[in-house]
Amino acid sequence: MKSFGAILQERLSRRGFVALGAAGVAASLPSLSLADARRSPSASIDLVGIAPSRRDDLLLSPELKSSPLLAWGDPLWSDDTGWHARDLRTLDWLDADSAARQARRFGANNDAIVFFPDPGETSRGLLCVNHEYVTAELSFAGLPGSARERAAARERWIASYPQAVAWMQAAHGVSVVRIGRERDGWQVARGAPQTRRITATTPMDIMGPARGHALLRTNADPSGTRVFGTFANCSAGRTPWGTFLTSEENIDDYFGKTRSWASDTEEFVLLDAFARFPTGEASLYGWEHVDRRFDVRAEPREQLRFGWIVEIDPQDPTSTPRKRTALGRFSHESATTIVAPDGRVVVYMGDDDKFEYAYKFVSRDRFDPKNAAANRDLLDHGTLYAARFDASGRGEWLPLVHDEKGPLNSKAGFKDQGAVVIKCRAAADLMGATPMDRIEDFEPNPLTGRVYMACTKNADREQRSRRDQYMGREIELGVDIANPRAKNDYGHIIEVIERGDDPTSRTFAWNVFILAGDPRNAETKFLTRRDDIAPGKVSRGDTYFAGYAARDAVSPLACPDNVGFDPSGRLWIVTDSDHDLANDGCFVVPTHGAERGRLKQIVSAPVGAEVTGCEFTPDGKSLFLGIQHPGEGGTVDAPASHWPDGDGLPARSALVVIERKDGRPL
Repeated sequence: MKSFGAILQERLSRRGFVALGAAGVAASLPSLSLADARRSPSASIDLVGIAPSRRDDLLLSPELKSSPLLAWGDPLWSDDTGWHARDLRTLDWLDADSAARQARRFGANNDAIVFFPDPGETSRGLLCVNHEYVTAELSFAGLPGSARERAAARERWIASYPQAVAWMQAAHGVSVVRIGRERDGWQVARGAPQTRRITATTPMDIMGPARGHALLRTNADPSGTRVFGTFANCSAGRTPWGTFLTSEENIDDYFGKTRSWASDTEEFVLLDAFARFPTGEASLYGWEHVDRRFDVRAEPREQLRFGWIVEIDPQDPTSTPRKRTALGRFSHESATTIVAPDGRVVVYMGDDDKFEYAYKFVSRDRFDPKNAAANRDLLDHGTLYAARFDASGRGEWLPLVHDEKGPLNSKAGFKDQGAVVIKCRAAADLMGATPMDRIEDFEPNPLTGRVYMACTKNADREQRSRRDQYMGREIELGVDIANPRAKNDYGHIIEVIERGDDPTSRTFAWNVFILAGDPRNAETKFLTRRDDIAPGKVSRGDTYFAGYAARDAVSPLACPDNVGFDPSGRLWIVTDSDHDLANDGCFVVPTHGAERGRLKQIVSAPVGAEVTGCEFTPDGKSLFLGIQHPGEGGTVDAPASHWPDGDGLPARSALVVIERKDGRPL
């Protein structure tokens, strides 16, 4: 069967459609004069690190304790009893009302976590939690263990259980809950006024330059201004004015019938819009067999209405979420903000696909802490940039702005700024951004302004220089200075230092902060000099931890995912690996001082789980973590994990709170 890319190239070539160029001319960079850190973060960690583990349990540093907060299926309103892991053993629960019940319960596969404390409080407030996706084999009894077998039977299974589609849509999205630290620990205030579930069917407004664009108009919404739902919600962020930014990541898993549509259609402008963010003939979930929105033959523009950052007001459960299209369309990871010295707001974002880009958005207008209404649409107006990382250790933010006299013009396929943000990846190609190794999170340190970008892995990165077609364009697949390791199974973290510590700057300095892997492996190099990290000179297993020199004092690390900062400015990292080294976990590392780079593991997750969240209370005494897809690799009928319920029951994703036993900040 032909791939979508092959069909697309054939169709567009047949009509003589002009292909977009992949690289721009690099502008020379002025010399950088970087200021010292604004405030010095903590330079040490007074927690005992733990060894990697493969136990089916949540393991912690000896000074720490954990407590459960919420698990998939728990009730969010007091008039509901929720469900239990034992309910998963059959499909009796999957009836005509299952979606309505799930829409009032904590969703599946919790990912990003953001805490909004009440004014003047550190231990009471609202928690916003993403629900990224549904793991079918961990949700539905009777499914085969083999992914190939499940794919072959998906359409028949959906035909037998069509109500499963509505249930899955209700299990996605966001939960907003009120929580507080009581004498006996953290509690959820079920049914509090702000309690809310946002799902794949919640009405949302499309805002920004793509609002009303012809590429976003569908049969159901000919205005191109209103869309139902959000899903594939991975990482997230908060705004200075107290709203939640949730990111839509792997939306290409949700749409089907694309290849058959592409073979027949004459809508070549629309085909071009799909080129850099294609979907498949069969979706991962089978929604297209029940809901025509996800059948590309029926609604070909619907998928262009996803892949955005969505802004949600957690304080107002009646408010309409807004898709902020000025921030671009791609596989969004993170939307972390910082207020610049001049009052403008900067949002850092990553594209979590192989050989994709780092982005930031700089608002046109300034944040007004005394006027909430003035901040309402700050994210609709500003400049979107993509990053180029140069071999000199400097870099430049490349503006993705429609300009008839510049590269992003009508001849290049960009009729307006709406087309630029919809085809954001293609715009970044043309400007010459640097393809990266799957950016999972991109977050500024609130004390120093330095920005840390987690590149989780890229096994397709090649040792030798070679140009080839990849995801709709021709690129260099070999190693480069910012992605120096071929077959990058373990990932790395890059430290970005904006010129003058000003996040609105167009230029920056950068360095590799961590080259992840297992420093215990004596057959690999443990690097301590930054100059030794060069393309072609580092192998799959070589490691580097910001120059820290004691090999036996550093924890192994694989596939950094979400990152966060505690109030003292130390970097916390959670992982999502293929469990090559051990179970995933949570790690902490100083970014300054004599122990810069001394990474310690402080949490080990149950079997099959990744760790998500990494969110602190303002006093630093509580850390919220998500345990996502425990038991991955097993099924409901043959569980690989029994966490958190035990007793031989199937696993459930859940949130936990990590604290010191003595009550001090972590």
